[in-house]
Amino acid sequence: MDLVNHLNDRLLFAIPKKGRLYEKSVTILNGSDIKFHRSQRLDIALCTTLPIALIFLPAADIPMFVGEGRCDLGITGVDQVREAKMDVELPIDLKFGSCKLQVQVPVNGEYKNPKQLIGKTIVSSFTNLTKEYFAKLEGVPIEKMATKVKYVGGSVEASCALGVADAIVDLVESGETMRAAGLIDIATVLETSAHVIESKRPNKDIELIETIKSRIEGVITAQRYVCCNYNAPEGQLKELLPITPGRRAPTISKIDSEGWVAVNSMIERSKKGIIMDELKRKGAADIMVFEISNCRV
Repeated sequence: MDLVNHLNDRLLFAIPKKGRLYEKSVTILNGSDIKFHRSQRLDIALCTTLPIALIFLPAADIPMFVGEGRCDLGITGVDQVREAKMDVELPIDLKFGSCKLQVQVPVNGEYKNPKQLIGKTIVSSFTNLTKEYFAKLEGVPIEKMATKVKYVGGSVEASCALGVADAIVDLVESGETMRAAGLIDIATVLETSAHVIESKRPNKDIELIETIKSRIEGVITAQRYVCCNYNAPEGQLKELLPITPGRRAPTISKIDSEGWVAVNSMIERSKKGIIMDELKRKGAADIMVFEISNCRV
């Protein structure tokens, strides 16, 4: 971190340096008006809109930098935090990178239950989580467990076919890679997704940290919700409002049409079609849905 010692006037925000986590993180940052230019040769970028320096690191390293207070905030998966055994806050679920860390065995093999793997050889990139899982399964401390856990950094799914392991513990998103390797899951060690993580001993002012978190929460909310407006007979509100309860409560306004009101509410994007159909059936009219580009919640 010698390279950033001169950045004492900036909050340090650790970001995954490549892959889908990087791409998604940059989208979140842009939506939060955290603008920056990253040189191809540097893993540091200065924000042009706030006193922030972005530090681009491997996702697996981010929990250590944030946990030890070297960076104030970071974006990484819960799996990486738990594997690193770092004590950090997890204030915001970013709703991407969702997957499961699962015990996987050959689909036509003899193992159907994780207890059958006690005393066998397990290969994983997540050796700490794997040891914790099997030690708990055996009911003994990690140092006394009979199950052998080996580390492999990549292509973990090939370990069974190559005779290196009896089973693996690896991340599963869609399951395509698992099935292509002739494997099937028999237990889940951990469910994970990308989170904003926060140091418990931040170096910069709390107000700036809260501003950043508020902006990111606004982007996540805007991605999840849309704004629904419709006109409704006052006599039908008792049936219509439960359909559009909003995040807190809908806004109801009088309009220049006797016996009618306008209703404005945030609804979940994934349910907008069903909600609009139901509103129409219950007597609502002039139903419109609008995008929310950003918000504060």
